[in-house]
Amino acid sequence: MAEFNMKMFDLTGKVAWVTGASYGIGFAIAKALHTAGAKIVFNDRGQEQLDNGLKNYKEAGFEVGKDVFGYICDVTDENAVQETVKKIEKEAGTVDILVNNAGIIKRIPMHEMKAEEFRQVIDVDLNAPFIVSKAVLPGMMAKKAGKIINICSMMSELGRETVSAYAAAKGGLKMLTRNISSEYGEFNIQCNGIGPGYIATPQTAPLRETQPDGSMHPFDSFIRAKTPAGRWLDPEELCGAAVFLASEASNAVNGHILYVDGGILAYIGKQPK
Repeated sequence: MAEFNMKMFDLTGKVAWVTGASYGIGFAIAKALHTAGAKIVFNDRGQEQLDNGLKNYKEAGFEVGKDVFGYICDVTDENAVQETVKKIEKEAGTVDILVNNAGIIKRIPMHEMKAEEFRQVIDVDLNAPFIVSKAVLPGMMAKKAGKIINICSMMSELGRETVSAYAAAKGGLKMLTRNISSEYGEFNIQCNGIGPGYIATPQTAPLRETQPDGSMHPFDSFIRAKTPAGRWLDPEELCGAAVFLASEASNAVNGHILYVDGGILAYIGKQPK
């Protein structure tokens, strides 16, 4: 075993597929993996979304067809995923790193949620990581090397009102992570998860807006009180964990969920005044 050096974090020559990485958390992770040396592959469901993603990458200094490759692909469609993997292998190379980032949430009380809505969340947040991981595993097995990173959630551990489907999916994704690590560790494939805390993104902006009376949004107050740091996290704060889990520095880490949550899971919360 070689002694530790910073080159263990180097991803030069690696191909990293980050699903749903046109913007937000996936985009931040993709940029970090590229900074570490990897070529980036991302996908989205439609042409408009793909074009917007490519625009974001170009503005970030990426060269399309060299630094980044974009594909239209519905990750819940097994045939489409298998065909996309063929295109990726032909145009960018065999996938060395997979980040299962694409996901949705429906905030509906369980007794009001339709079974169809429940299934849709499970399909995107749990079935899709299975489908995409299954598609890239043969290439990784042939190379006897690979990294799969599943974007889990604090809801992989906790429950909360209105997120029954999301919590069920993310809890299942935690166990899928552990099973992939168990089944394919012998091929030098490591599968781990990242559990983000509450991230300041455009999607959460309405929850952080100051109210007309000058007070904070109730959910903003709740998150700040539950987080030791007393703040929301930035997408870029997930990047160190992502580069670590994508690199040789994490070769002995397998089946682990790394919670990047500002300490929420370790904290009972601030006592009300």
